[in-house]
Amino acid sequence: MRIPASVVGITVGPREQEIDARWLMAYAAALGERAPEYFDTTRPGGLLAHPLFPVCYEWPLALDVRAKALPDDIAVRSVHATHHLTLHRPPRVGDRLSTTASVVALERRTPGAYLVLRMETVDATGRPVSTTDYGSLYLGVDCDGAPHLGPLPAGEREIVTHSPQGEHAPTSPRGEHATLSPRRGRGQGEGWSDAEGWSWSVEVPIAPTLAHVYTECARIWNPIHTDRAVALGAGLPDIILHGTATLALAISQALARQPRAPATTVRAVSCRFGAMVRLPSRLVVRGHAQEPSPAGPVVRFEALAGDGRLAVRDARMVLAS
Repeated sequence: MRIPASVVGITVGPREQEIDARWLMAYAAALGERAPEYFDTTRPGGLLAHPLFPVCYEWPLALDVRAKALPDDIAVRSVHATHHLTLHRPPRVGDRLSTTASVVALERRTPGAYLVLRMETVDATGRPVSTTDYGSLYLGVDCDGAPHLGPLPAGEREIVTHSPQGEHAPTSPRGEHATLSPRRGRGQGEGWSDAEGWSWSVEVPIAPTLAHVYTECARIWNPIHTDRAVALGAGLPDIILHGTATLALAISQALARQPRAPATTVRAVSCRFGAMVRLPSRLVVRGHAQEPSPAGPVVRFEALAGDGRLAVRDARMVLAS
């Protein structure tokens, strides 16, 4: 199986979607948020959107691109490997957003073909709202070399050029979540992160029904997260939590430790995905205090699955100065 270079440049959209209070509140509720900023419809300035809410309106475009660019026997091998989100401004209640998606990079990696999909969203006036580079690995699939259409974010460039050898993941249909070999921590076995130097750490329980709740509230439907028969048929040990849900839970914990908590303005988020998160289980999220950077204050964090393996790694959240 091979992905041809001609997929680079394939574009779908624009697809228009309206953002309402019900969707914003449901997404926050799925993550267990309690802050009134996410739920109080009388709040001056309106409801806040969780920083990772853009995945909700971007998901249909990801499916559209796969349907247009890839045959089913290749599309079924996709796992979500990397995520780089830039928030030009937060989505708001009443927004009518228009999203376009394009394949911007295709690279041969050890586990398979690495493809980057760029999703650009603008409001009704044409002003940018969010841009996401969504990296997927097509496991066991070869590809032709292909040029990049425009620059990739720094995090994506590092992944494309320095992807570790020996990465592996189970096959999953149109999946969101990759299972990659995590880095080795000093003095620990394979699959464990170095615990030294973290400023904070918190354990987050993962309920057995979280994947079902997240599916409906985010409007991101992928049967490996809710249908055990499909998950087992794809070679998974059971249903697993969405990669975006895992990242969103980690972002929530990082935001809770900022002075303005959910009201903190997030400019960008990037990460790599790792181990599967089983249901029920627990997630350990840990991070650092803010660090200065030319782009603004940066918070680095990671999330470990119940077995101690990294589920979200190399995560960075850039805040407004």
